[in-house]
Amino acid sequence: MGEKVVAGPFGLSDRQHYREKLRKCLTGLERLLVQKRFDRPKNLMGLEIELNLVGSDGMPRMMNAQVLERIASRDFQTELAMFNLEVNIAPHRLGGRVFDRLAEELRTSLAYADRKASELDAGIVMIGILPTLERDDLVSANLSEVDRYALLNDQIVAARGEEFVVDIEGVEHLLCTSESIVPEAACTSVQLHLQVTPGRFADVWNAAQAACAAQIAVGANSPFLFGHELWRESRPPLFLQSTDTRPPELQTQGVRPRTWFGERWISSAYDLFEENLRYFPALLPICDDEDPLAVLDEGGVPKLAELVLHNGTVYRWNRPVYGITDGVPHLRVENRVLPAGPTITDVIANAAFYYGLVRALAEESRPVWTRLPFETAEANFDAACRYGIDARFVWPRRGRYGGTAEVDAVTLVRDELLPLAEAGLDAWGVEAADRDLYLGVIEERCRRRVNGASWQAATFHRALEQGLSRETALAATTRRYAELMHAGDPVHTWPVGLPEPVLLG
Repeated sequence: MGEKVVAGPFGLSDRQHYREKLRKCLTGLERLLVQKRFDRPKNLMGLEIELNLVGSDGMPRMMNAQVLERIASRDFQTELAMFNLEVNIAPHRLGGRVFDRLAEELRTSLAYADRKASELDAGIVMIGILPTLERDDLVSANLSEVDRYALLNDQIVAARGEEFVVDIEGVEHLLCTSESIVPEAACTSVQLHLQVTPGRFADVWNAAQAACAAQIAVGANSPFLFGHELWRESRPPLFLQSTDTRPPELQTQGVRPRTWFGERWISSAYDLFEENLRYFPALLPICDDEDPLAVLDEGGVPKLAELVLHNGTVYRWNRPVYGITDGVPHLRVENRVLPAGPTITDVIANAAFYYGLVRALAEESRPVWTRLPFETAEANFDAACRYGIDARFVWPRRGRYGGTAEVDAVTLVRDELLPLAEAGLDAWGVEAADRDLYLGVIEERCRRRVNGASWQAATFHRALEQGLSRETALAATTRRYAELMHAGDPVHTWPVGLPEPVLLG
């Protein structure tokens, strides 16, 4: 959404004026595409990670403003709630030993942030959903003290007109309500950016949509919320329900949610921005002074501010991004599928798998999206979120007979997708040592059928078997997770269970 969003009350004409500006922006984008004004290929990738602030007891700490003041780095920013931070890594060119360099940068940045947080009796934890969060933690009073979050919350609440309902049927059933969007803050993710040319955008986005089920299967890390064991990756249903502007009647009518997988393969980046205008009313009708078409007429590059802001309030799992660098516009695919953590090695392994797989899928002579119905790709995504590494997918058959078949996610990843990811990383020019190290992490997760979610669930149940209460078991699991996360060995090597008996609480 951008750092600075400031507005007073919106009048009756504001949304109409904003819609007109959006249409101008969309026309401006179309002209930029036709005129081929976009940046040439640079093989650039970027990385953002959302983080949790946690005390030594494993409980969330509501103090991001104080911790950020200590960190004093523009690489770290606020997120929605006071127990969240975000770290942004500068763009890197894909190739060489890029993943080792990224890992070292992250280790340095997070170790520094953790040291600064420790001065306030807090620490940094990378995890999809913090298991110790309670409903009282996710209330409006714990929104970060930044205008844009309060404004966004107010607009989504007003659009919905009633309480939000969180209803997730997983291993256990969670049913609760919220008066704000703050439960969304429980969802901490890794966002992977890839700059692409307009001509390649549709292929890369389609490939990312097809790949995201496999990403979740091997990378799930969010099995708990409010003391309940839910889906192996509970972020997607929680994010959808906690930002859902549709009351039940609109859901029944088939109105699209603002958090969504999509509904079709695309042929251009334009398709996604056009869908945003066609399906989603403005939440923040804040107009910039720029006339994008006049800027284009004068040979300039428009900011398309309204288009960018509106796009930031539509929560696609693979989001299109329009940006300008050094006066030249560019497009990015922002992959928002993965949870944070467990370790830096795991995060980088997930990134290597994604960038390699998307490159290979996008360049296949018979692309997967020409052989896989879109609704099947969405069903695969849902299955991965529910069952994690134990999911089963429907996937195109190899060979001349075609069609699709059901396949175990681990078998698909190990036998078909990892070789594709390897070829994709070779095509990017990534060195073999980097490629083999990080794809080897994914292979070992498959071999052992272990990811962050399965480790959390197994350790929690082991703690229950030791006689701990649910609350104490979740806190102990979180503390052990944080300890192993900071030790840095990838999650497939973590021993299940607690290191020593824990006093009953």
